[in-house]
Amino acid sequence: MKRIAGFIAVAILCCSAALPSRADDKLVVAKAQPQAFSFVPADVGVAAGIFASHGLTLDISAVAGSAKLQQALISNSFDIGLGSGPELAFMAKGSPARGVAAMAGPPLILELVVQKDSKIRRIADLEGKSLAVSTAGGLTDWLARELSRQQGWGPEGIKAVALGATMAMVAAMKTGQTDGIVTDIGTAVNLEAQGVGRTLLNFGDIVRDFHVHVIFASPDAMAKRPDQVRRFLAGWFETIAYMRANRAKVIPIASKIMNTPDSETGKIYDKVMPMFSSDGRFEQKALATLAKSFVELGTLSSPPDMSKTYTERFLPGATH
Repeated sequence: MKRIAGFIAVAILCCSAALPSRADDKLVVAKAQPQAFSFVPADVGVAAGIFASHGLTLDISAVAGSAKLQQALISNSFDIGLGSGPELAFMAKGSPARGVAAMAGPPLILELVVQKDSKIRRIADLEGKSLAVSTAGGLTDWLARELSRQQGWGPEGIKAVALGATMAMVAAMKTGQTDGIVTDIGTAVNLEAQGVGRTLLNFGDIVRDFHVHVIFASPDAMAKRPDQVRRFLAGWFETIAYMRANRAKVIPIASKIMNTPDSETGKIYDKVMPMFSSDGRFEQKALATLAKSFVELGTLSSPPDMSKTYTERFLPGATH
C-alpha cells in the first residue's frame, strides 16, 4: 500500500509539472498624463506585486490629455483609463465608456502659483488679475473662474488665459504676461524649489465636494471582461492602502515615474495622498458640482443626469 501511495504521489507531481502555469490576464491601462502623481498608484501596484496577486498584468502607457484618453476608450484601444472627473461630460454626451470608480475627491493636486517676489500676497489681491490655465473650458479654467465666483467677483473677476503646455504657462508668469498660473502640484513644488514661484492656494481648500479624478473602463472591458475590471479595482484600492502605510517605499517609485527628486516627491505625497478614495464610491454632492461645472464651462447646455455617466457595479463588495 505504501508503494502504491508513493507511485500515486509521483504521478500527481509529474502531471502537475506538465500542466502550464496560468498566465495573468492582461489589461491595457492609459493615463491622461504620464508623470502626474495622481496616476502613480498604477505603477506602485505593479512594483509591489499587488496587481499580480489579483492575476493581472498591466500594460501602462499615457496619452496627451483627456480628449485623447476618452477617444481611445470609446474605440476600445485601452481597457482602463485614469483620467479626470470632468471627463464624465463625455459620458453625458453619449460615450459608451463609463466611470467605474471615483479615484480622488477634492483637487489637492492643483495649486495657484505666483512669482516669488509678486506683490500678490492674498487671494483678495487677485481681483482683476490674470492666471494662465491649460485649456479653455478645462478643469484649470473652471477652477480659476470658481475662485473668482467664491470671492464675489463673478466668473470674469479673474482673467483666465489658456496657454496649453505647462512650460508656456510658466514662461508667461516669469515674463509678467500673466500674474500667476493654475498648475499641478509637481510643477508648484519644483518652482518653489527653484526659488521662482510661491504657492498662494491649494484648490482643494476651496472646492471640497468634487471628484478630481475618475477611473474609466472601455465598453468592451465592461461587457466582455467584467471580472478583470473588478480585479483591477480591487488591486487599485489595495494599492492605495499600501501607499498610505508605506511612504518610504512609495516615494522612490513615484520619483522615478515623475522624474523628481525624492525630497520634492515627499512633499507631493504628503499633500496629495489625502485626496485618494479608499473605496471608489461616487458622492452625490461631488457629482452635482461636476454637473454644474459642465454648464458653467459651456460643455453642456443644462446639468445632465449624472447617474448615466458612471457605474459602481465593479467596485469591491458591490453586488452584480
